[in-house]
Formats: sequence, C-alpha cells, structure tokens
Amino acid sequence: MYPDLSYLFHDLLGTPKDNWLSLFKTFGLFLVMAILAAAWLLRKELKRKAQEGVFKPEKISLTTGQPASLWEIGSNALFGFILGYKFVYALQHFTQLQDDASEVLLSLEGNLVMGIAGAALFGGLKYFDARRKQLPQPKTEVVEVFPHDRISEITIIAAICGVIGAKFFAVMEDWPKTVTDLVKSFLSGSGLAIYGGLIGGFIGVYLYLRSKKIPLIPVLDAVAPALIIAYGIGRLGCHFSGDGDWGIPVSGTHALTGQPYDWSQPPAWLSWLPHWLWAMDYPHNVVNDGQLIEGCQGRYCNHLVTPVFPTPLYESIMAFAIGGLLWFFRRRLVIPGALFSIYLILNGIERYYIEKIRVNHRYEYLFNLTQAEIIALGFIATGLICLALFRWRWKQRRS
Repeated sequence: MYPDLSYLFHDLLGTPKDNWLSLFKTFGLFLVMAILAAAWLLRKELKRKAQEGVFKPEKISLTTGQPASLWEIGSNALFGFILGYKFVYALQHFTQLQDDASEVLLSLEGNLVMGIAGAALFGGLKYFDARRKQLPQPKTEVVEVFPHDRISEITIIAAICGVIGAKFFAVMEDWPKTVTDLVKSFLSGSGLAIYGGLIGGFIGVYLYLRSKKIPLIPVLDAVAPALIIAYGIGRLGCHFSGDGDWGIPVSGTHALTGQPYDWSQPPAWLSWLPHWLWAMDYPHNVVNDGQLIEGCQGRYCNHLVTPVFPTPLYESIMAFAIGGLLWFFRRRLVIPGALFSIYLILNGIERYYIEKIRVNHRYEYLFNLTQAEIIALGFIATGLICLALFRWRWKQRRS
C-alpha cells in the first residue's frame, strides 16, 4: 500500500520514505482525480444536451475595462493572507505536517507577518492587473451562458458541500467520540462518509441550479455516469492508501451469527483470480492498523494480522461497470430522469450488498443495519419511485 507518494517512489525508484513527497497523500490525490473526472464527464454531457436543445442559454451582461472592485481586491487579499499565514508556519512545522497535515493546516496557528505580506501581494497584484487592462470607456456586451459554461462553479460547490456532508455523516455515525471534542472531530481530515458526500453535494448543487434557473432533471441525468465513475476512482484511493475502509477478515467469528468461518481460500470457480483480489493484509496502511512489519522503517509499518476482503477494489470494479452501463444508455433512454433513477437503484444495490462483508458499525435497534445499508435502501426505494413517476409523467405529456 502507498499511504503517500514517498512510499510509491520508494518502491519504484528506491528513494527514501517519509521525505517531502509524504505531503502528497494517496487518498487525497485520488479524490482530486475523482473530482476532475466527474467535472470532465459532466461538462461533456451538459454540452451535448445543450446542443440538443435541452438547455436554453442565460443572457448576461459582461463589462470589461473597469477598475478592480473592493470585493475583488479584498477576496484576493484574503486568499493571500491565508496562504502566507499558513505556508511559512507549515514549513516551520514540517514534521508535524507529515504526521497530520489537517492538524497543522486547520489550526488557528500561523505566521502573522507572512500573512500580511501575502495579503498585500495578492491584493496589489489584482489592483495593478485590473488597472493595466482598464479602458477609457468600459465595454459592456451580452453573452450567452449555458450550464456547461458554469462547470467550475458547479464542481467547487459540489466539492465543498460534499466534504461538509461527508464529515457530518461520519461524525454522526461516531457520536460518542464526537461529543468529547466537537471542534476537533469536525476539523479532522479523517473520517468521510461517501453517502454523506453525495447528499451534501446534491443539496449544494440543487440550490445553485435553482438560483440560476437551470432545470434539475436533465442535470441529474447528465451527472449520473460521472458520479458513479468518480466513486470508483475514490474507492481506489481508499484501497491504495489502506485507509481502513476494507472488508471483514477472511477467517474468524461472524459478528451476526457468532459462528466461526474460514474463507481464506476462494471457491474453486474463482481460483483463477490473483490471491490479492480475494484477501489482503494491507501492508503500510495509512491507519497503522495491525502488527509491525519485520525490518520495516518508516511511519507506516503495520499490516493486518488476518487478511481481509479488499472491498474498495470490489466497489471500484462495480462502480466502473455501472458507469459504463449508464454511459452506454445515456442516449437511448428518452424518459427524462430515468438515467438518474437507475443510477440510484444500482448504486444502492451495490452498496447494500458490499456492506455484508465490510467492517462497519451496526445499529441493533434498526435491524442490525449499518448507516450505509439504511441509506442504500433509501436510494433503491427513491430510485424505483422516481422511475415510476418520471415514466408516468412522460406518458402523460406524450398523450
């Protein structure tokens, strides 16, 4: 496993572990790739739908040649202050940054002098850049803006609201630990619930689309393949970093039945698979779970005593398969909303069944279901209801 890039380059090139490359966490890189992939696929689909006449452009007035406004200078200065305030402080506490980047970056500590210098630099650059482009008479022109032209704003809103939602669901699932240190639990970089991210991102984007008067249903159909493919990429990040989001041990005592089991070897019909696809001990996992690897040096030197099912890999494979299916049928389904409804159903089915072999907290008072199983069942029910309603509404409009 590769908790950060220093471990990857150590395996590839023999460079030392825990060097400056350790700042680049594997899970974070895969998360960025997932967001970029989703944005690219969504823009592609929104543009196609615009060409088909599904979306109408919004006409807005664009003025150029004006001096920089106080808001523009102030927002740039604020960005420069945060960058200067935290950057030098992070370099001064590099060891702590390697150990827990979120603890350093999300704390209130920083370098005030460099923060003021950064604010002056970025605010000044914005002021002089606008002054250089200033015209004697500002020009105003009317331009047409389609939804795919707003992909940057949609992506940023989805990412921010998604992280907030993921963190909220994660801390709610472990409420006793949260209440002992509420602020630290919310600001910690660990603990993100994927369904919380989907729900939070949906709420944020829905409110944005509503404010811009962009129809929701065509956007949902456009985003369905992007969401599930991004989900698969994110799960690869869980796997390669070894973030603890794995399956149950391949041998032990079943948590529900109390009966011993031994699935350390795959059934005969799956014997052709490489063994790591059936069971993994996640060496160098980022959560340092398990026991010490003999002779290992570095900050991540543990591996699991009993191998577990690599469920993030299974989810990635299923997510890419579902994404391919949705991408294939995106032009063939004529009922608006049908593609997103099918996404909800397939996503819910995939997650519900993978939970059967995943490590997760179960609620005894809710039929021993996990949080993800409850939401997955909600996704399936919502998808089925929406599919029936969209089909009925489509038939009504045709008749």
